[in-house]
Amino acid sequence: TTEIYTLSLHDALPISRPNTKFTDAGICPACDYFERLQFVDWQERYEILEDLLAGFRRKPGQAFDCIIGVSGGKDSTRQALWVRDKLGLKPLLACLSYPPEQVTERGVDNISNLIELGFDVVISAPAPGTWRNLMRESFLRFTNWARSTELALFSSVPQLAIRYGIPLILWGENPGLQLGDLKTLGRTGYDGNNLRYMNTLSGGGLDWMLETGIGPRDLIPYRYPAPEAFDEHGLQIVYLGWFLGDWSLINNGMYSVANGLKVREDTVENTGDLAGITSLDEDWVTLNQMIKFYKFGFGRVTDYVNEEIRLGRLSRDDAIRLVERYDDACSPEYIASFSDYIGISVGEFWAHVRRSVNPALFDIDGSGRIARRYQVGVGL
Repeated sequence: TTEIYTLSLHDALPISRPNTKFTDAGICPACDYFERLQFVDWQERYEILEDLLAGFRRKPGQAFDCIIGVSGGKDSTRQALWVRDKLGLKPLLACLSYPPEQVTERGVDNISNLIELGFDVVISAPAPGTWRNLMRESFLRFTNWARSTELALFSSVPQLAIRYGIPLILWGENPGLQLGDLKTLGRTGYDGNNLRYMNTLSGGGLDWMLETGIGPRDLIPYRYPAPEAFDEHGLQIVYLGWFLGDWSLINNGMYSVANGLKVREDTVENTGDLAGITSLDEDWVTLNQMIKFYKFGFGRVTDYVNEEIRLGRLSRDDAIRLVERYDDACSPEYIASFSDYIGISVGEFWAHVRRSVNPALFDIDGSGRIARRYQVGVGL
């Protein structure tokens, strides 16, 4: 069991993150990449980007240079502004809309802010009944309500790129280099065409959805285009984070707040969001982060503090204290509203979560309380 929660020597990233692999020296992929960034010639990378973009010049009759998936949050706001104002491109922003029960007023305001900043935004909205049924099945089968919704979220951008004839898709961070999901690595640090293999998308396709009785036509929004479709339409995903030396959660947040982003006002105890700038368009992701913690031993706060440690803005000891206090944070109100939406009781929610707790990492006492078996920063 010691291999389940081996820790990076630099931060608190556990080896339990899916698709990750530590170096022989005990360094996680994100720390290894960060150390190599200290020797990067950022001007050279910018010139690489300019050469890359030259190969995707807008063709006659094509209205947009590129397409960017957006939620209206910190990363998408920064990307949209940088692409337009620094690179001089005209992007089409693609947003997958949540149903009214899920989307926050804050999220709607942030999409409106992008429109008011002068961007063209196309909004897609999968059928709400199918969305709800699949969310329920995702939770009951996998204790991961986002198993279906993230398929739709990620699939919408290349689907729209094909529909609009826009071959260049600009994405934010490289999840292989910056988060450690190594299956997403492409031919270069900016090649994102292997994004389809990330843990979020590689969960067995649509077979389990069809088993619920939902027909193939209703699942069109959840189909990530096949590699053959990428080749046929010449699609290329480019990770912009590879070209931005100051890409980080806090930097993107500050940049976007200065340009009208509305942030979260709830407490850290309710959200685990230390800066109030993550997943602003909905609140139920908070309970999924809590569940991730019970499955893998790390949640939203671990992801946050790891980056801050690497950037030298937080000590490892302070980070460990924050992880110990907030990594499983989630408001009971979020749990109650989610449970009501998918048609289960809060008691049924917790019974299902407890069945999915990782027994190598946690103990559950007679009252149902879940406690760590490991010490944060040390391991089992």
